[in-house]
Amino acid sequence: MTILDRYVLTKFLVPFAYCLVGFVAIWFIFDLADNLQDFLQGKANFDILVRYYFSQIPQIIVMSIPTGMMLALLYSLTAMSRKNEIISMLGAGLSVERILVPLFGAGIVLALVTFYFNSEGAPHAEATKKQMLRDIKRGDGDKKEKALTGHLFRNREDNRTWFVRRFLPGQNELQDVQIIQQDADMNITDIYYAPAMIYVPETREWVFKYAKRAKYGLDGSKGDTVSIWDWREGGWSETPWRISSSVMNPDYLSIHELQDYLTYNHDFTPARLAPYRTHLHYRYALPAVCLVVVLLAAPMGIVYSRRGVLAGVMIAIGLFFSLVFVSSLFIAFGKGDRIPAWIAAWGPIGVYFAIGLILLWFRSTNRDIPKLRIPWLN
Repeated sequence: MTILDRYVLTKFLVPFAYCLVGFVAIWFIFDLADNLQDFLQGKANFDILVRYYFSQIPQIIVMSIPTGMMLALLYSLTAMSRKNEIISMLGAGLSVERILVPLFGAGIVLALVTFYFNSEGAPHAEATKKQMLRDIKRGDGDKKEKALTGHLFRNREDNRTWFVRRFLPGQNELQDVQIIQQDADMNITDIYYAPAMIYVPETREWVFKYAKRAKYGLDGSKGDTVSIWDWREGGWSETPWRISSSVMNPDYLSIHELQDYLTYNHDFTPARLAPYRTHLHYRYALPAVCLVVVLLAAPMGIVYSRRGVLAGVMIAIGLFFSLVFVSSLFIAFGKGDRIPAWIAAWGPIGVYFAIGLILLWFRSTNRDIPKLRIPWLN
């Protein structure tokens, strides 16, 4: 890395750090003001508050990085343009693309950081926030997981239907379970009852406690009922996570959990799977926004006259927020199965990436960027 690269990178990183810290501080102040009454009424102690706000860090970082990059790039590049530093670099024989190399490198690093937090921490943050706030309001802020009650799960591949009275998704024990086994013609062949069932991950076995098994004939007649004190079943594909995943919100699932959901529940209808496919693609697509931001902000931040500074800043900010709006719109269409999931996630990013390349080409060839002209206003 040359001295010039370090200089350009430092000019960007300093305001970016201020923006990132400022966004986190502003979010903290607004969130504390919004939830302070609930914290006081629920008598939340310091440990609960630390756990609550620490769980939100990944989500805040993912939200703040693109906006912080946009503002820092515009500030640093316009400041260097006003001081004629960009013109001096160009006069020394450097191209616009070469000047921006360290900024693209920073964009790649920040994209990797965004991917790291967005793959698991950020999706879980919102679910953790809602659950912890509910628990704090009830005065049981130390509670970490919410039990599922009255849960129904249908395994269409193996024709098994599970009725579970209560269980914790993070644990391997189910309480008061009834399982109906059917054949290919949907005739009931067996019904299992168990006050408790425990899943053993090491052996992939279900252990029935105090279970009863009732056999049924093809005519629907009930056969013998067998009581078993401790019975093991190792041939079933269900796991506690798969059973609970049927009611999980795709907004709160990590990449690994979304992949598991689509693998285990691939027999669901396309409309049912569309939100999960869309969010899986979006988990991978969102970090690319960091590179799009560099392409949108850099050409608008580099100006050769003082009069063009404000216009470039406004255009870049407008393009960025239009990207946010269009992405949200496409994600909604993808979740509603109106468009393919990969188009919903990657479509807006690809379009704005191309716009950024065009803007960079205009700037690097010293051409005027086309202005939007509205006839009745001119």
